[in-house]
Amino acid sequence: MITPIKVRLCVKFLFLQTDWEGGYFPLTMQFTEDYPSSPPSCTFPSGFFHINVYDCGAVCLSILSSGWEPSITVKQILVGIQELFDSPNPNSAAQEICFELYTKNMPEYRDRVRRQAKRYPSVL
Repeated sequence: MITPIKVRLCVKFLFLQTDWEGGYFPLTMQFTEDYPSSPPSCTFPSGFFHINVYDCGAVCLSILSSGWEPSITVKQILVGIQELFDSPNPNSAAQEICFELYTKNMPEYRDRVRRQAKRYPSVL
């Protein structure tokens, strides 16, 4: 039996001039022995504030579930996650509070995002 591989990344997406700017966000990618037949799990820390991230930290992205294809690369996964940060998908909301703020109180949503980015500052 092959031991699953867990990779912890500190990801800085290109969030220049956005509310996410300045944050280095800890992302864990876990690959099972079935990879690439099954997708890796991709998680941020529990309680991560994003409309498309479950409270447990799991990323809600179609290519990590029903849309998975073995040909999808790690780069494509990371680009897909960055796209969720650039353009959140309220039609696939993973956290109710994020959905409520995103759809009904954008100034508060943006303030929470900026506060979270400060919680994960650059390590350099």
